[in-house]
Amino acid sequence: MSNHSVLDAGPADGPAEPAGPAPKHSFFERLYTGTGGFEIVGRRRFYYALSLALVVIALLSIVLRGFTLGIDFAGGTRIQLPASGDMDTSQVEQAYNEALGHDPVTVQKVGSGASAAFEIRSDTLDAAQQDKVQTALFDAFHPKDSSGTVTRNSISIAEISETWGGEITRKAIIALVVFVALTMIYIAIRFERDMSVAAIASLFFNLIVTAGIYSIVGFEVTPAAVIGLLTILGYVLYDNVVVFDKVEENTRGVLHLTRRTYGEQANLAANQTLMRSINTTVIGILPIIGMLVIAVWLLGVGTLKDLALVQLVGMIVGAYSSIFFAVPILVSIKERFGPVAAHTRKVLAKRANAGSARIGEAAAERAGAASGMARQQRPPGSGAPRPGARPSGKRQKRRH
Repeated sequence: MSNHSVLDAGPADGPAEPAGPAPKHSFFERLYTGTGGFEIVGRRRFYYALSLALVVIALLSIVLRGFTLGIDFAGGTRIQLPASGDMDTSQVEQAYNEALGHDPVTVQKVGSGASAAFEIRSDTLDAAQQDKVQTALFDAFHPKDSSGTVTRNSISIAEISETWGGEITRKAIIALVVFVALTMIYIAIRFERDMSVAAIASLFFNLIVTAGIYSIVGFEVTPAAVIGLLTILGYVLYDNVVVFDKVEENTRGVLHLTRRTYGEQANLAANQTLMRSINTTVIGILPIIGMLVIAVWLLGVGTLKDLALVQLVGMIVGAYSSIFFAVPILVSIKERFGPVAAHTRKVLAKRANAGSARIGEAAAERAGAASGMARQQRPPGSGAPRPGARPSGKRQKRRH
């Protein structure tokens, strides 16, 4: 009976299946199907480092640079000049500069058609400065009032005191604090304790980073921007609810199984909701981009710019924080102590033991295969004769 190596498949074993590599899926296929192909929880240290860097940069900018406060918060003088002909913001800035020797804080076009006007925001001007600016703007553009009459009184000037700006600031901060507090209460009721902590951390992350981007870029903070920020916090809460609902569904009963850990199930949930979050974000920012393009640039409604900018920035940051920040934090909290931590250690230990057993079996198979192949490749008549073997024909002939 000939010897066969264990690599040879006998007829009773049936046809051998090819041991090729697992099929590879493209990036977009894994993204669309949510098959768990992206290591979000497994690479949480990287996302923690990235998130920490964003928070540190945002806080440094807020502390060192501060914010560009609008006239409603900082106080100052607002001048409204009716638009006519081919006027643009650079011409208005030049006329203002020639009158006072310095540029205004901002100049933007508001409204469209017959109601279009240029809104000039500057530091607080005294009566003499206001008169000089009004005269310079009238001489340069000869604006008309609503009745079509060219008159200097068509240029309106309003002064906003610092006291009024401080009151507006105080009310905005109160509104922000109340909103955040109510959101935290809802999260604490809606989710379990650990999910509540992760969702609140995601909420503050989004708030700090969005405010930091406003500080870095120098966007003007207006009441519209504050309203937009409150709206964005609501969007972040909605995104967290969607993601954590899927995590809760995937991890239900995981402690009674030993095939996957809590973190792996949470990672699968993050993958399954990743495409949904991207779709929601894209659908959400399309109207905002439309607002910026149509309302601000084409129609010249500059007052909508502040609302659109904070929503655009906040929705992008919120989509990142709900997947790549909130879910890893939740898993880290779960795996530090309690039944989830014990279950994770149990699953990993069982997996390690199974891996060691498979390695031992593979080594034994390789050793057996090598031994069988060596016996098959031994040339005839080589080596010592077997015990009890008869002499070869040549030796018997020599004896005779």
